[in-house]
Amino acid sequence: MTPTEEPRTTQPLTRFAENVPGLLDSPLNKTTPRIFVAATRQNDGKTTTSLGLYGALRNLGYNVGYIKPVAQRLIEVGGFSVDEDTQLINTVYDVNIPIEAMSPIAVDSSFTRRYLDDPDKLHPEIIDRVCRAFDRSSYEKDIVIIEGSGHAGVGSVFDCSNAQNARLLGSKCIIVASGGIGKPVDEIAINKALFDQTGVECAGVILNKVIPERAELVRDYAGRSLARIGVKLLGVLPLRCRLARPNLAQVVQEIGGEWLHRPERNADEPGGGERVKRVIMGAMSPISISSYLGEGVLFILPGDRDDLLYSIIASAGLQNGAVAGGIILTNSLLPHERVMNMLRQTDIHIIGTNAESFAVTTKINNMIVKTQPEDTDKITAIEQLIQDNIDLKDLLARL
Repeated sequence: MTPTEEPRTTQPLTRFAENVPGLLDSPLNKTTPRIFVAATRQNDGKTTTSLGLYGALRNLGYNVGYIKPVAQRLIEVGGFSVDEDTQLINTVYDVNIPIEAMSPIAVDSSFTRRYLDDPDKLHPEIIDRVCRAFDRSSYEKDIVIIEGSGHAGVGSVFDCSNAQNARLLGSKCIIVASGGIGKPVDEIAINKALFDQTGVECAGVILNKVIPERAELVRDYAGRSLARIGVKLLGVLPLRCRLARPNLAQVVQEIGGEWLHRPERNADEPGGGERVKRVIMGAMSPISISSYLGEGVLFILPGDRDDLLYSIIASAGLQNGAVAGGIILTNSLLPHERVMNMLRQTDIHIIGTNAESFAVTTKINNMIVKTQPEDTDKITAIEQLIQDNIDLKDLLARL
C-alpha cells in the first residue's frame, strides 16, 4: 500500500459490539498494540505520561501512533478544532498523522446539548468517527498511545466515556494518579471499577509527583495495596519541581501583561528562557529585599516603588549571578523614566500589567502549568523520567 492510498480497514469488530449501534459498520484495526492512558483526576499527569511514553518508546525504536478521541481544551489548527495536547504531541514529535485523525471528537460548549437532543443519530456517528480515526492513527505503527480526557467516567454524558472508548478500541488501560498511598489507591479503585464494569483490563498504574524522599516507601506500600485490588504498579515518578514551573511567557499570558524589557541574551527564547521558581510581593523595605534576590525569583510590585527598584538595580550591578528572573510592575504604574532606563541595562525581564499586586500573585500561584512545544528542557526531562522509572518492557509485555 502506498502512502497516498486509504488506510487499511479490518473486518468489523464483533467482540466489543454489543449494544453499540453502528459499530459493526465501522472499520477498526485490531492488530496493532495499543494502550489507553487515563487518570484519576484532572492534572494528575496524564499528558505528561503520554508525552513521556511516546518519546521513550520512540527512542527504543518503535514507530508510535497517537490519538486523543475526545478533545475538550480546543485550539484551531489547519481549520480543525483539535485538543491542545494533540497539537503538543504532533509538534514535538512530528507524528505524521493528519491532525484531525488524532483528535476526532471536538467537545465545544454546545456539544453535549446537541448530542442529548438526538443521541440515536449522533451516537453511531461518533462511534464511526472514533473507529475510523483510530484506524488512520494506527496505520503502519508499532504501537498506539490513546490519551483519555481525565478519569474513567469523563464523557459519560454523551456515551463516550474514557472507559467506553477504551473498550470500543479494544485497548487495555493504565491509570495515572498523584503520588501517595491512601488517597491515590482509593481513587484508583473507583476508576478501576468502572473500567472493569465496561470490560477493560487495567494493565497497571503509574504514580506521579511523588516526593523523591518518599519514593521507595510509596513504591513498597502503594504497590502492596494495589496488588490487593488486582493492579500492577508499573512505576513511581518522583516530583520534579521544574516541570511545574511556568516560564515568563506563560505568566504574561496568564495575567494579560505586556513585555516592557526582554534581555538580548534571551531574545530568541520564548518567555526569555526563564522559569519562575519563587514569587515575591514587593511589600518590604529596600534593605529587606536583598534577602529575596536570586535566580528565578519573580518580584511583583507597583511601578512607583522606586526604592525597591533601586535596590534591585544596585544588586544587579554588584553581583555576578542573577538577582531576579523578572519584575512585574502592577497597577498600570511605571517608574520614572530614569529608573526604567536603568532597568533596561540589566538582565532582568520587566513586565507591566494594570492588575493589582495581590491579584497578580494569586493568579500566578494558582496557574495550571501545561507543557508547551517550546519547552524543550521539560520535554527532555519528561522522557528521561519515564525511561528511568517505568518498566517499559513489562508494560509492553502486558499489551
